[in-house]
Amino acid sequence: MSRRIDRVNELLRREVSTVIQHDYEWNGRMVTVSSVDVTQDLKEGKVFISVIGGSADTVIDKLNRAHGSIQKAVMKRVVLKSTPVLSFRHDNSAIRGVEIVNLLEEVEKLPKAPELEEGESERGL
Repeated sequence: MSRRIDRVNELLRREVSTVIQHDYEWNGRMVTVSSVDVTQDLKEGKVFISVIGGSADTVIDKLNRAHGSIQKAVMKRVVLKSTPVLSFRHDNSAIRGVEIVNLLEEVEKLPKAPELEEGESERGL
């Protein structure tokens, strides 16, 4: 990915996050923008959202219904050659990360093969 696209992704992530935090009420849920992934031609952008403290489905639905007004607010602050059409998706990477850590802890508890002493070979000869 080009450095330009990386910069656009980060800029859009910050601006979408600002709009979402200031213009919408989340009723006790914490909603954050994890990342933005725009296409090379800047026509489409996927916005990945993390939700803590409630259902992510309702948040994603609300954001996708309001994507036009969010795009308009963001594009007033960001000037690009073309305005990407934003679509919002749930980012469950934090949940996957916790699951991986839990699996690693379970693996650590499993019995281990005895260590070889000096001079012993792996075949037991």
